[in-house]
Amino acid sequence: MANIKKGDLVQVISGRSQARGGDRGKQGKVIDVLVEQNRVIVEGINYVTKHVRVGQTDRGTKTGGIETVEAPIHVSNVAVVDPTTKKPTRVGFRTEKVTKNGVTKTTRIRYAKKSGKDL
Repeated sequence: MANIKKGDLVQVISGRSQARGGDRGKQGKVIDVLVEQNRVIVEGINYVTKHVRVGQTDRGTKTGGIETVEAPIHVSNVAVVDPTTKKPTRVGFRTEKVTKNGVTKTTRIRYAKKSGKDL
């Protein structure tokens, strides 16, 4: 089970500070997780300008130009935000037995280490 999943609220914990034009300290929601590259795409974080080739749609309108999109950021540079304190925390796992229709299963549940709340 992964520490960071799609939809988690995360905070950037390394890099240039906001005073110097960086993203450290900003919080955002995880849009996508790139498992093979150990990277995540976070909403509103690590914006880059991308030049898109001019094309035409079937209606005849022009597409392309310069766009700003979120670039992937390494997993080690972000931390999950604690739901109670709104500060970065580490993620822990605990097992819990769940009985459903007479069948008992053990499931792993993610929790914030600082407050102990489930994520």
